[in-house]
Amino acid sequence: MRRLLIRPGAIGDVILSLPALEFLKADYTEVWTPSAVVPLIGFADKVAALSSTGIDLVGVGDLPVPSSFSDRLTNFDEIVSWYGANRPEFREAMAALHPRCLFHMALPPQDATVHATDFFAGQVGAPLELVPLMNVKRSEPRHTIAIHPFSGSLRKNWPLASFVALAQQLPLPVEWAHDRFESLLDLAEWLTGATLYIGNDSGITHLAAAVAVPTIAIFGPTDPLVWAPRGSHVQVVQMESADRQLSVACRRMIGEAKEGLL
Repeated sequence: MRRLLIRPGAIGDVILSLPALEFLKADYTEVWTPSAVVPLIGFADKVAALSSTGIDLVGVGDLPVPSSFSDRLTNFDEIVSWYGANRPEFREAMAALHPRCLFHMALPPQDATVHATDFFAGQVGAPLELVPLMNVKRSEPRHTIAIHPFSGSLRKNWPLASFVALAQQLPLPVEWAHDRFESLLDLAEWLTGATLYIGNDSGITHLAAAVAVPTIAIFGPTDPLVWAPRGSHVQVVQMESADRQLSVACRRMIGEAKEGLL
């Protein structure tokens, strides 16, 4: 079986869908995904940036599908796509190009009551309650706390001044994790050397959790029951109570990490 998986989305969305994607691993598996996420897909035989495939021209008005794209699809026995599921014209065009192309919604509905990882797993018949994890090269322990104080939405950001104030209270040196890495894989490997990670509801926070770093995720407007990183090494703190809870949570998790409990 040669299977193509087409997975668009932001960093966190793709990471939360990793158990579903890995469940679909076949004799040969190729994944098309956003260029930034390409280095994170370690289980596939080949990974390509969506922007390099020509898929954006499929189902667009009367534009012809490039022959290079249609020829590429003939290499697969099955295609599973989270791309274009809500676009009838795209689905019709893909159905004409390949006899077996399955579509799934790229995001849970707004009223979802199950965790996003279980939503994606349920789409493909994978086991539920799995923890998205990535196997990356681990760096030497630095006995530091890594903080990434940003996200893709201002509404999700705990104030930067609050992060700075927190950093002055912490029992370990702080490293600020932004604008210093060539790729997300480089960042992931660097994060593994930290004793603890603290960040907003962001793709980088999901990345830290996925490489098994003890993680504190600060959540604001987004429902953590659906979107929080998973695992016993993760603690969610609500933004409105972060000032009171973070110092205590940090010290507890550092202690548990030292004792091998995380």
